[in-house]
Amino acid sequence: MASLKEVRVRIQSVTSTQQITKAMKMVAAAKLRRAQENIIQMRPYAKKLSTILQNLSASLEGADFSNEYAVAREVNTVLIIAITSDRGLCGGFNSNVFKGVNTLIQEKYPEQAKRNQVTVLPIGRKAFDFFRKRELKNISEYSNIFSTPAYDEVKKVAEFAMEGFTNQSYDRVELVYNEFKNVATQIIRKEQLLPIIDSEPVVTEKIAHTIDFIFEPSKAEIVKDLIPESLKIKFYKAFLESAASEQGARMTAMDKATDNAGELLKELKLTYNRTRQAAITKEILEIVGGAEALAGK
Repeated sequence: MASLKEVRVRIQSVTSTQQITKAMKMVAAAKLRRAQENIIQMRPYAKKLSTILQNLSASLEGADFSNEYAVAREVNTVLIIAITSDRGLCGGFNSNVFKGVNTLIQEKYPEQAKRNQVTVLPIGRKAFDFFRKRELKNISEYSNIFSTPAYDEVKKVAEFAMEGFTNQSYDRVELVYNEFKNVATQIIRKEQLLPIIDSEPVVTEKIAHTIDFIFEPSKAEIVKDLIPESLKIKFYKAFLESAASEQGARMTAMDKATDNAGELLKELKLTYNRTRQAAITKEILEIVGGAEALAGK
């Protein structure tokens, strides 16, 4: 049985840890509110932009218009963008992304992986630390961008991927990240960023049947400008989803850690009381034994 001093030290240690986890939970809750507001505001904009682009693209079917971002080639080289956090203590948030990347490679690109033609672009220090120890090629240039979530900084990664696809450095670009559902639930997403695929049915606005729009300079020019912007917005949306998911995962993890610390404190205090009671009982027995010994003389 541990001594009273050892139990007291453990109680003090667990109490300090519980105070830290409580503080981290409160900080994560404050950051989650801001991150949640950002993603809620972004989702309608991204959806509307995608709808406009799909309707315009549908109206150009059969016309002499080529989209360089939708060219499907034989897949020889692959770029996988993995979005994680810079810090840990957020449950399975980061490990789920690692598992998602490994599953994606095993299911879709095993041959490319054998030929060492799969490149990972890690975003977040945790992804950088994980993938630099693996046999996969990785690009560390943008690994620290998670600390600066401004659109102007985030879009540089999308521009890098788009340029790599158009100059045929990569035949396919995949995106792996956590999608925010609620505080307790984050869904791992594996999306093909390039070449562009129609993931949603084309929805033609009813107003388009009654109003004859004038497009300036032309539909083709508008679509040509919208496609790169739409890809950047799609990537930025994934970034915001991941940011909100991180805070939700950290808040949940710290809440569970605080509860676990409370349960451990109960057990330690019970152990302390039992140890203290045993020590007192032992001292009483020693006193009684000594008194009886003196009385016998």
